[in-house]
Order: sequence, then structure tokens, then C-alpha cells
Amino acid sequence: MAAKKHEGETFYRISVKEASSLHSDEDICFIDVRNQDEYASGHVSGAKSIPVDDLLGRIDELPSNKKLFFICAAGVRSGLACEMAASMGINPNQLYNIEEGTPTWIENGHPTDYGDEK
Repeated sequence: MAAKKHEGETFYRISVKEASSLHSDEDICFIDVRNQDEYASGHVSGAKSIPVDDLLGRIDELPSNKKLFFICAAGVRSGLACEMAASMGINPNQLYNIEEGTPTWIENGHPTDYGDEK
């Protein structure tokens, strides 16, 4: 995996292309941290919806035995979500920020679902 970590960051950065190649990996959980209307307008297939503003209160919903791939619209909120998860005790080696975000994921034709979380 070509994920990179900048000095001082508590997470890895990963491209949409690389994340999409790992989409079917059972050891990865995709988490969309955009708000609900953004999520409903199109999201990574199978992604769990936890808006960044709700993350601290829902931290127990994150699987502890998987790599966590956070995604938002442009990589800012997902980076924040990674930092929040690390501050709540999640191993930084499990935290990944998909840098380009959901619009890039959809534009590149990667598996996408529409509507509210099931």
C-alpha cells in the first residue's frame, strides 16, 4: 500500500484510486463523515455514515479489528475524523484519510450507492 503519513499526523493519507482497489477487502471499513444529505446524494458502496460532528459520540460504532478508511467531500473532514478517532484511543496504524473525497470516487466510476443508509 502506498499510503503516506506526514510528520506529526495520526493517520495515513491514501488516494481514491488506491482505496478503490481495496474496496472489497474484508479488513477495511469505509466511513463517510459527510452530513446525511451529502451521503444520500452518493457514497462509497457499503460505507457507514457517521457525520464528523457525531463521531465522538458514536466512536463505539467503529470496528476495532479493521482498517478505517474515512472519506468526505475533499479530505478535510475525513482528516479531522482520523485525528478525532486517534484522540479516542484508536490505533493510528488503522486510520486512513481518502484524500480526494467522494466526488472523485464517483467521477472515476468506483462502486457507489445512493440514498440513506440501510
